[in-house]
Amino acid sequence: MSATIIEQATPRLQRSELAVPGTNPKFFEKAAQSEVDVIFLDLEDSIAPDEKEVARKNIVAALNEIDWGTKTMLVRINGLDTHYMYKDVVEVVENCPRLDMLLIPKVGVPADVYALDMLVTQIEQAKKRTKRLGFEVLIETALGMANVEAIAQSSKRLEAMSFGVADFAASTRARTTVIGGAHHEYGVLTDKTADGGPRDFHWNDMWHFAQARMVVACRAYGLRPIDGPFGDFSDPDGYVAAAKRAAILGYEGKWAIHPSQVALANQVFSPSEADVTKAQRILEAMAQAQREGKGAVSLDGRLIDIASIKMAENLIQKAKTIKQS
Repeated sequence: MSATIIEQATPRLQRSELAVPGTNPKFFEKAAQSEVDVIFLDLEDSIAPDEKEVARKNIVAALNEIDWGTKTMLVRINGLDTHYMYKDVVEVVENCPRLDMLLIPKVGVPADVYALDMLVTQIEQAKKRTKRLGFEVLIETALGMANVEAIAQSSKRLEAMSFGVADFAASTRARTTVIGGAHHEYGVLTDKTADGGPRDFHWNDMWHFAQARMVVACRAYGLRPIDGPFGDFSDPDGYVAAAKRAAILGYEGKWAIHPSQVALANQVFSPSEADVTKAQRILEAMAQAQREGKGAVSLDGRLIDIASIKMAENLIQKAKTIKQS
């Protein structure tokens, strides 16, 4: 174990993150009453250029007038390469004490986050704002992925990273037009057989490397890794499969671009009763082993040790957090 101690980000439940366009106020109340953990009100990709100002006014009003309960509230601002960004930050942060975090798109280098940190810090000081805003950044370009470890260390405000699969695909010129999910041509063919029989083709996950690299950067520096969108909201099975792949890698949640995806994300990223029961049995077995002076013990025919305790504790803590939410 390294002697380097990494401070963990502010703990928040983030199994599901619902995107709500700022130009559709009729969706705000529905989102507030849903079972989603995190909502981001969008000023970026879902908003046409001539509607940016209207969307910004809608969001400021919604954050001040709607009862969002205990949900974590974000606003996705426009990118640093646009002239909309500074007004997004100034008008929203100055006028919305309910705001919890900003979602920063297309982060490519640590300086992008530093620039936003500086601006937000000045606003907080000027407005005597006591609630410190957190940041979530979108890693959705080749440049961002190349610098993901440095970005993860860029600001004390940084709490989470989301993988923006659509823009990442465009940035890397991947041969796909879908948002998330698999591709029927991305796979491996089994070797030829001696009898010349049929060969099997196995689909692979074309996003695995990017997701794995991002989750390592997040966990190394105390951040929450969040999987991004799955575009086909008419395919719940595909969404669940993508969510499960991310969960297995260590992601804490996934975006929902449609309300129907919220319950799916909450289910996938919540420990099952069977998982919690097994985790409790692991802790009990290890406690007994320690009383007997043993460092490891078997349970159900499998070795468990100190690392097993940490995994079990993480799972049980998440179950407790969900229960308290």
